[in-house]
Amino acid sequence: MMDTMEERYLSLEIERVDLVCGVNNVEHHTELNGVDRLVVRRGQPFTMTLHLRPGTAFKLGASINLIATTGPEPSEVMDTAIKFGLNKFISPARWSATAELKSESAVSLTVCSHPAAPIGLYQLALDQGTGVSLCQFVLLFNPWCKRDSVYMVKEAERQEYVLSQDGLIYRGKPKCISELLWTFGQFEPGILNICLKVLDQSLKHLQDPIQDCSDRRSPVYITRVLSAMINSEDDKGVLVGNWSGNYEHGIRPTAWKDSGSILRQWYNQKCRAVEYGQCWVFAAVACTVSRALGIPCRVVTNYGSAHDTNSNLVIERYYNKFAEDISDDAIWNFHVWVESWMTRPDLQLGYEGWQASDPTPQETSDGVFCCGPVPVRAIKEGDLSAKYDAPFVYAEVNADVVEYAILDDGSTVKIDSSTTEVGQCISTKAVGRDEREDITHLYKYPEGSEEERQVFEKANHQNRLIQNEEEPGLKLKIKVNPSMMVGSDFDVYAQVKNNTDSKKSFRLTFYAQAVTYNGKLGETCGLTVLFSCGPAGVKAVLRLQYSMYGKAIAQEQMVRLVALLIDKETKEFHRATKTIVLDSPSIDILIQGDPKVGQPIMVEVMLQNPLPELLENCVFSLQGANLTDSTATSNEVGSVGPKELATAELEFTPMVSGRRKLVIDFNSDKLSSIQNFKNLVIEE
Repeated sequence: MMDTMEERYLSLEIERVDLVCGVNNVEHHTELNGVDRLVVRRGQPFTMTLHLRPGTAFKLGASINLIATTGPEPSEVMDTAIKFGLNKFISPARWSATAELKSESAVSLTVCSHPAAPIGLYQLALDQGTGVSLCQFVLLFNPWCKRDSVYMVKEAERQEYVLSQDGLIYRGKPKCISELLWTFGQFEPGILNICLKVLDQSLKHLQDPIQDCSDRRSPVYITRVLSAMINSEDDKGVLVGNWSGNYEHGIRPTAWKDSGSILRQWYNQKCRAVEYGQCWVFAAVACTVSRALGIPCRVVTNYGSAHDTNSNLVIERYYNKFAEDISDDAIWNFHVWVESWMTRPDLQLGYEGWQASDPTPQETSDGVFCCGPVPVRAIKEGDLSAKYDAPFVYAEVNADVVEYAILDDGSTVKIDSSTTEVGQCISTKAVGRDEREDITHLYKYPEGSEEERQVFEKANHQNRLIQNEEEPGLKLKIKVNPSMMVGSDFDVYAQVKNNTDSKKSFRLTFYAQAVTYNGKLGETCGLTVLFSCGPAGVKAVLRLQYSMYGKAIAQEQMVRLVALLIDKETKEFHRATKTIVLDSPSIDILIQGDPKVGQPIMVEVMLQNPLPELLENCVFSLQGANLTDSTATSNEVGSVGPKELATAELEFTPMVSGRRKLVIDFNSDKLSSIQNFKNLVIEE
């Protein structure tokens, strides 16, 4: 689209449209894309001039409607076709427009998109009868817009993570870190079009283009699509991975120094994957595409990066009699991925900010070779339930390492272990400086600290993927159910596998004990003992009853399971432990009406008491920035019977428009610190 359009619109008396790209693109921080077409960011106004045919009069206040459309089949239901009229003022929270008569033959039209509108290529038209096209523009994410989910507060960070076209990628080893200068080139000619093409070639788009274009409102969705599309394992992705050392039919990964060459080659050869890439190349290209689309992004290097093939959060190394490592698990000298900055309305409070995603094809996720985005904070806290692929990323930075020697008879002997080998010197380029910034503390607590060990145990509880390895002798494993709601009685299991052909005599003690967040052990709340098993093995069942564990557990609702087994014949000792975190009930939130500034609004909240006993001193509390004053609004419910529903109505009056988080807390004598939230868009 050129800066002016010389086409005549006879039906609407418009002679041409001046998009004023030189001004708009500067104001939207997109001028580096050029000024020959309109590239704007969502949630921010842009202005064009409508030049009328001679003799045509434009009356302010007239009923004139506009329509903005994106995607192959625009739909109002999917928010890919948006109709809106002229207003007196621009609204920052929705699509809106204003008009001002500049002269007898020129009208200044200002348009602002919704701050959560889908990104992509748009058509803007006057919605009168058949519709008259005004212009075409590209809409991007907006880190400068407070209502956009990729908003960054600091200008220096926006300059680094959105506008900077070059950077440093770190490789080597922790004691010998090397720098690779990389040109991201997100504003080079043609790159933005190629980045949009990458989205259009994704499996999501090819399978359901209507839904895909609607989902492009979310940087979480876009980042996950890019994680799959930068590699070519499942789709028409950008790069072929190759770690063989044979690069005869392509370019060796170490030869690449910029993303533009790779993206242009992919585009010019009709979306056929470029040969070849390795982790830092995949990450660099993903960073380029993310920044081009307006998502703040940085490249991150992890030294001693674990590839946990059996998803047990432990890297198991096996050495034969020749001291050769014959393990399936691996620890890379370094591995590179990206972090992208965004809110996570799909997750709990505190998980906004940097999200790790890994475009290097290692393992599948939802059947596709992709990984993330997952909050870096969730990795640090060991929350493996957080979307997406938290167990894999957690293992990359925090897996324990256990080494075994394989004896001549095929048996194994543990020879060493380490809790510090994995996840060292996690690095990225510093803001505004060509220096390395160590961000290990964002991913993990200090190695060997009580917090680091407690987080590892929490992660081990949440990771319920089953190992299938069979080895000689007695093997002991603890298994738990996927759902363990506080207040219920449930079974946990200590499974003894007898991988021999004979009956085994042993003593198995399986017990449960309350434990606090800092590892302090409390009362025992369950015990069972077994003495023998046949060739098929045996499963010890321990029934955890609320009448026992309810009075023992602390606020964290954590229980430590311990199984101790002694083989009476061989005198071998086996031990298995697992720390479980009991599930809490959820709070349902119902907003009664559309929130508007200065107008009171009611919120209905509900929570079912999961306990088989009375809850007393029950209180719901409401809070949120610019939704209440500095104190929370509370409603004392009183007592709630067993399995009964606690309900309350809370009132608040929004003080400021825009996107806000409404936070609801529930506390009582036996259940506390239960929280849920709801994202709101406050209208003027």
